[in-house]
Amino acid sequence: QVDLVESGGGSVQAGGSLTLSCVASGNTATINQRGWFRQAPGKTREGIGSIDRKGGAGYADYAKGRFTLSEDIAKNILYLQMNNLKPEDTGVYYCAADSPGLGPRSVNPVAFRYRGQGTQVNVSS
Repeated sequence: QVDLVESGGGSVQAGGSLTLSCVASGNTATINQRGWFRQAPGKTREGIGSIDRKGGAGYADYAKGRFTLSEDIAKNILYLQMNNLKPEDTGVYYCAADSPGLGPRSVNPVAFRYRGQGTQVNVSS
């Protein structure tokens, strides 16, 4: 079992930035990728991106150039740096983890086995 706890959500104006954090605990040796997905009000979940233990990362097209994944492997912390935020980025952001058989560019973290409770991000215009 792997437990994931997100933090760092909040309210920001359009054009602003936020950094989300995700701390993993439990049997973390069983996972080799972590990522983020989000769910906007009234919409389905959509993947943002994921990163493997070698630092290789893959992003959804809408996230490229604005969102960046990074990890502090020693502390088991995954970060999501979000810049130039837009009102349509509003939603609940979830951290997810798994050991998929494909690399970060070929997976969608929505389907990952483990996920956290989510953290709310609100972007106002």
